[in-house]
This record gives sequence, structure tokens and C-alpha cells, in this order.
Amino acid sequence: MQIFSIIAVLVALLAVVFAFQNAVTISVTFFDFNFEASLAIVLILTLGIGILIGLLVSIPSVIQRNLRISKYKGKIVELENESNEYLETITHQRQRIENLERHLNLKDNQ
Repeated sequence: MQIFSIIAVLVALLAVVFAFQNAVTISVTFFDFNFEASLAIVLILTLGIGILIGLLVSIPSVIQRNLRISKYKGKIVELENESNEYLETITHQRQRIENLERHLNLKDNQ
């Protein structure tokens, strides 16, 4: 995750450098909306909008993954409890077997 952050910062830095080297005023038209701005501002805004769209698109998969992780954590706890119950049962049964074997040995010795 740290390498991803480093790469993201480098890309953002390169975009800013590129934008400031291209500071020409341009006209942008989007549907009926027109405005003039520096190419640097337009490029930085476009980068920001792209990042925002990327984050918004990834949110459902992140939420779904977190829900799945929570579900599996609950299942792990449930299985651990079940396993502990089985271990207690096995220990109890072993003690009963040992007691029965001792009891049988005592009868055989008499």
C-alpha cells in the first residue's frame, strides 16, 4: 500500500509540473457550459475529477469486501467455539475411558 501512495504522489507531481508548463488560456465547452481558464487549471481539475470518479467507482467493491470479511470473521469465531467444544468433549471422553480402564484393572486384580 505504501508503494501505491508513492506512485500516486509521483503521478500527481508530474501532472502539476506538466500543467504549469502549459499555462496557456483555453476555452472549455461542456454541453452548453463554456468557460475560459488556464490549461494548468483545467488539467488539474480533470485529474481531480478522474481521481474522484475512480474512488466513487471503487467504493461498492470496498464495501462488499468489508462485509465479506466481517462475515468470515464471525464464521471463524463460530468455528473456533465449535472446535473448543469438541476438544472439551474429547477430553471428557478420554477421562471417562481412563476411569473405566482403571475400574476394569481393579476388578481384574481382585
